[in-house]
Amino acid sequence: MFDKLTERLGRAVQTLRGRGRVTEENVAETLREVRMALLEADVALPVVRNFIETVKTGALGAEVAGSLTPGQAFIGILHRELVGLLGEGAGGFALNVQPPQVVLLAGLQGAGKTTTAGKLARRLKQDDRRRVLLVSTDVRRPAAILQLQRIAESIDVDFFPSSGDQRPAAIAVAALEAARRGVYDTLIIDTAGRLHVDTELMAEVKEIDAAVHPHQRLFVVDAMAGQDAVNAARAFGGALELTGIILTKADGDARGGAALSVRYVTGKPIVFLGVGEKLDALSPFDPQRMASRILGMGDVVSLVEDVQRKLDVRQAEKLARKVVQGKRFTLVDLREQLEQVRRLGGMSAVMDKLPAQLANRAQAMQGEHADRELKRQIAIIDSMTVQERHHAQIIDGSRRRRIAAGAGARVQDVNRLLKQFLEMQKLMKGMRGGKLGRLIAGMRGGLPPGPGR
Repeated sequence: MFDKLTERLGRAVQTLRGRGRVTEENVAETLREVRMALLEADVALPVVRNFIETVKTGALGAEVAGSLTPGQAFIGILHRELVGLLGEGAGGFALNVQPPQVVLLAGLQGAGKTTTAGKLARRLKQDDRRRVLLVSTDVRRPAAILQLQRIAESIDVDFFPSSGDQRPAAIAVAALEAARRGVYDTLIIDTAGRLHVDTELMAEVKEIDAAVHPHQRLFVVDAMAGQDAVNAARAFGGALELTGIILTKADGDARGGAALSVRYVTGKPIVFLGVGEKLDALSPFDPQRMASRILGMGDVVSLVEDVQRKLDVRQAEKLARKVVQGKRFTLVDLREQLEQVRRLGGMSAVMDKLPAQLANRAQAMQGEHADRELKRQIAIIDSMTVQERHHAQIIDGSRRRRIAAGAGARVQDVNRLLKQFLEMQKLMKGMRGGKLGRLIAGMRGGLPPGPGR
């Protein structure tokens, strides 16, 4: 989401390299670049002005301590102020309320409220063991009600039915009564949206709010909305006492200005980011980590969390044991490893969380189309017979042509995959014995055997 902003800020900081001190002159030069970077990212002008002034005040005359360069010192100041802009110390999504907790989702049509309702329900059910009830009050769009019902069925949470002849506030009240009777922990209310802010929309959402008194009033906004997001944020912030923001489509090519602007305009914390279309693609928002990513420092903590949550450690341990015992690494094993990377969101998702220097190096090694290549490699292996996957040495020229045709790939692609596979097979042979034994111990949380053990 912040790729362009990260690139421009990186160039801005370059102007301070080689300087012995952060002075008014070189700060002014750098801040001009920072200002342009923020404006190009579609950050609202009042937000840019306030941010630049705050950074300037913090940077002028700052001493370059120890081994830090002026560029590093300035990045530290930028990081601190970005964290403040994104909501340092702001509260997240609170669960410590008397059940049923009522969560109201509001926003414009197309922002992704209905899908976000499902994502949030799934997260509360899976991660927090909450019993969730979903309801839609969008009586003008029967398709929205049906969509939420199908989402509820797909994630195995309960759905409170509604129809177009009911008043939205009455639906919400009835759903709240059902949540109380059914001993639900959380009621999530998906409200109607419009393509633009209007009086009728605001009146409807305020009526629902007054009828059920939600614990959480979350403004759902599309990260790609640009300046329109600021206007919508002002309108909903005036109609409701918002408690937080959910930023959707944060994995797209948006310039990222919405995140900075909406947080500033509403004064409310961003609590979640929608980072994909799947119902598990909802991440808690952390200002420290996001500021690090914007400045090209990466988010290795999030990457580790993704690995712990999405990768099958038992499968990795199984492969490690297989190699230790001298068994051959096969194309079946390779496919499992490729699938593990795919579960993380592909190479682009992994590189997005690496520091910029490492990500650029990985990008150079992987090429610009790493995710497409990953899918192609899986398709090539899927096009093989069971015998070929276990005995790659039998794959001759005619088999390679058949595999390529079955995968919709070229023979050269099959050749490249098999070459990489052979290199991995050699690597696995060299890892037999103590090295892999210590790796397995690490996977199981044990200590590697040392001298005298």
